[in-house]
Amino acid sequence: MSDSATPFQRIFLIAVIVGVISGVGALLFFEALKIGTRFCMGTIVGFQIPEEGQTMAEIALWSAPQDPWLILPVICLGGLLSGLLVYTYAPEAEGHGTDAAVKAFHGEGRIRHRIPLLKALTAVITISTGGSAGREGPTAQMSAGFGSMVADYLGLSERERRIAIATGIGAGIGTIFKAPLGGAILAAEVLYTRDFEAEAIVPGFLASVIGYAIFGSVEGFEPVFFPVGVEWTVAQIPLFLFLGVVCAGAGLLYIRTFYGTKRVFATFFERHHLPKHIKPLSGAFLTGLLVVGLIYLSPETAVVGLAGLGTGYGFIQLALYSMLPLSVLLFIPLVKILTTSLTIGSGGSGGVFAPGLVIGAATGGAVGSAFHLLAPSYVPPELVPGCVVVGMIAFFGAISNAPIAVMIMVVEMTGNFSLFVPAMGAVAVAYVLTGEETIFVEQVRTKAQSRAHRGEYEVDILEGIRVRDVMIPRSSLIALAPGDTCRRVLDLVNSTEHTGYPVLEGDRIVGIITTRDVRAFLATGDLSRPVNEAMSAPVVTVPEDHTLEEALQRMMEHDIHHLPVVAEGTPGRLVGFITRTDLMLAHTRHLASGGRA
Repeated sequence: MSDSATPFQRIFLIAVIVGVISGVGALLFFEALKIGTRFCMGTIVGFQIPEEGQTMAEIALWSAPQDPWLILPVICLGGLLSGLLVYTYAPEAEGHGTDAAVKAFHGEGRIRHRIPLLKALTAVITISTGGSAGREGPTAQMSAGFGSMVADYLGLSERERRIAIATGIGAGIGTIFKAPLGGAILAAEVLYTRDFEAEAIVPGFLASVIGYAIFGSVEGFEPVFFPVGVEWTVAQIPLFLFLGVVCAGAGLLYIRTFYGTKRVFATFFERHHLPKHIKPLSGAFLTGLLVVGLIYLSPETAVVGLAGLGTGYGFIQLALYSMLPLSVLLFIPLVKILTTSLTIGSGGSGGVFAPGLVIGAATGGAVGSAFHLLAPSYVPPELVPGCVVVGMIAFFGAISNAPIAVMIMVVEMTGNFSLFVPAMGAVAVAYVLTGEETIFVEQVRTKAQSRAHRGEYEVDILEGIRVRDVMIPRSSLIALAPGDTCRRVLDLVNSTEHTGYPVLEGDRIVGIITTRDVRAFLATGDLSRPVNEAMSAPVVTVPEDHTLEEALQRMMEHDIHHLPVVAEGTPGRLVGFITRTDLMLAHTRHLASGGRA
């Protein structure tokens, strides 16, 4: 790209190119998915799948396969082909692609040119043959890969390269879900657990609009799900807040089951020296076995099992029409969590967004249906579809650490703009309760932890200063003994204005107590209890010979402001104390001195 172009012109061109490529790529991927699913699940298995966007009359014609056992060979063949392609040509294409795209943004900012095509192919194979996965992850990785290609061909700077990748994530997801506003916001929000990539918003808007226009001109501009009218009252807000609590619990179960399953597969294959190429096959076999078993068990469990296949979007549409009974809605989340964990956790290729929406929708529908049975005047049947929509938002908005983007996307996908207020309440509750646990483990907490922004924080300065040169020495510290009372801590806080104190047995540090720890005892009014009942232990420490950069990283990882300093050869012996304020002062003094020691 010409060096004479202004930064604005360069970003504008990046957004236009990425938007066009993402729109065309998402369209081809979507069409391939439709063809593959109809052939594998429709023609071979005989499963007339319910589809999102169908009217109530159309979707009522869906039917289970006449020979359910055919699911097993089809899904196993998909797992085998996907595993052979991924582990032979591009191991980074395994799993859910959004995480890989986020990793590329925070890492080198590069995605190999073969990845978009391979990701698309393996995801089509996985989802078409019944693997429980979504289309958003592959689309995100594909579009981010296109952004990386654009950066290579145009000779972009590192900053512009990362903007291209982030823009690709937003454009790809916003396009395939017909949610351009939510997709653009997602590009900025999904990269961090507690931060926002503001530079990606404007190019994300433009790229998403372009991609959406291309995709919609072929697939139509109607919302993904056929809209269902919902009315709610202020008196029903507590119901939605409670739904946020339930979605938080379901979200934590999803995260822990998913990554627990992934660890089990990885450990088993490493321990027995099995080739990774067949890992997705093993996950597909277990998925198929579970689904086929449920189909043969009873008509109701058959619906639950079939919802565990593919994206499951048709079953969200059924829930929006209130066409699924409570007994089915209660078990869909559990089965979908299992089938997704087995499919993607074993190395299959696909996203976690679509399964997450199915889990959230069924959770919301179950809560709404249960309240309708218990208090029909408080929760009329017309409100249950609203619970389905809010369940999707609260569930995935919390576990993705992208509550704003997911809220906007789901509202765009369902056409239910009237649900913004109850959705805000539910997703806020779920987001707070899930904390920083996330389905996207490559997210970092803030820009300070991202390689993409390390230059802004002048890390090299902190790396050049040792902890011993800045710490408060042991001789100047006020320390406490384990038997001291919490009242003494409060008195010290009031007299010294320090907010944290080491707890020692001789020279050995056994704990640390801060004002945060004492507040819990203030609530009970009992300040006579010993410090060892309130202190934090074991203690996060830093050796005196480490750099301030390493000290800062430990503080941020554990969300602490005080860090005891220990002797280099004797980890338990306290030699000093350092706080975030000490780090900032050292940084400022270095800058003021012009870089002199």
